[in-house]
Amino acid sequence: MRTKGPAAPPGAAEPRRRPNRHPDNAWAVILLAVPFGGLVVFYLWPLLRTVLLSFSEGTAFSGYTITGLDNWQRLFENGDDIWRALLNTLVYAAIVLLGVPIAMVIAALLHQRGLRGRSFYRTLYFVPVVTMPVAVAMVWRYIYNGDFGLLNEVLDTVGGPTRAWVADPDTALYAVAVVGIWMALGTNLIILAAGLESVPQTLEEAAMLDGAGPIRRFFSVTVPLLTPSIFLVSVLSVIGSLQMFDLLFIMLGRTNPALADSKTIVYLFYEEAFVRNDRPLGAVIALVTLVVTLAVTAVQFRLQRRWVTYA
Repeated sequence: MRTKGPAAPPGAAEPRRRPNRHPDNAWAVILLAVPFGGLVVFYLWPLLRTVLLSFSEGTAFSGYTITGLDNWQRLFENGDDIWRALLNTLVYAAIVLLGVPIAMVIAALLHQRGLRGRSFYRTLYFVPVVTMPVAVAMVWRYIYNGDFGLLNEVLDTVGGPTRAWVADPDTALYAVAVVGIWMALGTNLIILAAGLESVPQTLEEAAMLDGAGPIRRFFSVTVPLLTPSIFLVSVLSVIGSLQMFDLLFIMLGRTNPALADSKTIVYLFYEEAFVRNDRPLGAVIALVTLVVTLAVTAVQFRLQRRWVTYA
């Protein structure tokens, strides 16, 4: 049997421990470095590069030189195109916002008790979200065709007016906006359906006992408690609308006579930066788009204090 060694005298120094060369937060730093590096490389550096480019002149081959505010003056002094594009973009965003109440009504109908095939209907509405925008635009371009389009065939059958919907400056932007509403419907339904699930059933039952009908319960109980989801859907719809390009590019095409009166600000950026190869002016338009998006979103967040109810 082994005997214990003599006890250390009181006050003796403990043996020095080996320092931990790998502290517990090392992995946290490593894991945070990956997304932060992606943020710098793919977001912050391109943004800084765009800002510098907006104050420069030149080409990618000859190099760029700083010229100050020349590009900004050139855009706004001869800027009928930029103001028209801004107006078209805001009009498109306002029309797409009409899809929010439509999604609210459909979400409420799908939320009814005892409804069969609820998951199927939700999936059906979500299909346009996962479909390629180019494919969606091509299908709707056929539907809107003025010569053999499906919409004109239906209207002609019932005696309605027919026209070249995406070739007419009076209807082209609105026709594209209808497609935008249809494409965003699935995402809006999912968010609003999740919000409906969080509405306490006891409140609706109490309103029912007080004699409130389905419509009164919807507007007096459900909608106020659903306002956080409605606000989220509204912000996402507006941000997506301000960046709209692909639908307009495919549905109208570059030779469409209605394009001059229907182009959005992102389409104008595409024309200047990639068609005319004026990258500095394109950078200015990109920054204007960013500022407009930030301003509109800030207004939405400011106004939400007046109508959004957080339980």
